[in-house]
Amino acid sequence: MLYIRNESNNPYFNLAFEEYLFNLDDNENYFLLWQNEPTIVVGKHQNTSEEINSDYVKEKGINVVRRITGGGAVYHDLGNLNYSFIIKNMKKVDYDFSKFTIPIIKALKKLGVESELSGRNDITIDGKKFSGNAQVVKQGKLLHHGTLLFDSKMEELSKALKVSEDKFKSKGVKSVRARVTNIKDYLSENISVLEFKELLLNYMFDEDMELKEGNLSQKDYDAINSLMENKYLKWEWNYGESPEFNVKQSKRFSSGKIETLANVKDGIIQDIRFYGDFFGSGNLEDIQSLLKGVRYEESHIRNALKDVNVDDYFKNISLDELISCIL
Repeated sequence: MLYIRNESNNPYFNLAFEEYLFNLDDNENYFLLWQNEPTIVVGKHQNTSEEINSDYVKEKGINVVRRITGGGAVYHDLGNLNYSFIIKNMKKVDYDFSKFTIPIIKALKKLGVESELSGRNDITIDGKKFSGNAQVVKQGKLLHHGTLLFDSKMEELSKALKVSEDKFKSKGVKSVRARVTNIKDYLSENISVLEFKELLLNYMFDEDMELKEGNLSQKDYDAINSLMENKYLKWEWNYGESPEFNVKQSKRFSSGKIETLANVKDGIIQDIRFYGDFFGSGNLEDIQSLLKGVRYEESHIRNALKDVNVDDYFKNISLDELISCIL
């Protein structure tokens, strides 16, 4: 596995950097550790305007960028460390979070911190989240990345994100401040986030897998910068337009939340969009296109989707559950 150092704190560059390596047509596996200046990173399927406190984000100059994986919005700052595994030529490509979170849990244990995988994609200490994880799979390749709150500014985190009440209810807590924590609070020694970064490199790969340091060419960096400019800096990618709608449905399942906005006229679906923090590898435009022009009735919607493998688009969510989010 190759470790590519990336000292940039530019979130638009960093996400382009990650996607470039993920899409690179090679047989290398990569590991990355990186940091962003104050940024909200929204999940691939989320409605950005619903996830951020727009006034606060504008006032503080916080960056907003969309990633290529599902899951929920997260706050990054220089007290947070991000990690990425990029695995090529996988025999069985599936959403298995434990394979990539266990090395983090083992490394923290060597630092005297007990942690555990919780729910579908969080790592917690004493029941408080310090790491959110997300994945995408495509053509035998897998990208797994996660946050590691080390010494982040919790006040900024709680003000910048606009977390829905149903998420609090599902977690049994009252606020985002009550359910997140920093790793530094549990360490016996006072170390910096950069020292923590180097310790992670030593502790994560000293037993189970070999890590070598690699380098990218100028051609690689030119391609990364082009991807940043043509995708990650674009308003269309980071925000996008929501359709006019007169029907709004929202449900949270154990595998994530689905919110549906539909424009229904004379009983016919004119336009429909799906948003949420669910995971899935399929292109949602496939399903959205199938539903345009369909009568807004269960039997007609079910018939339109009868040949669709819903699990490809909404991981661990059934057709019945999806339909319940439309009607």
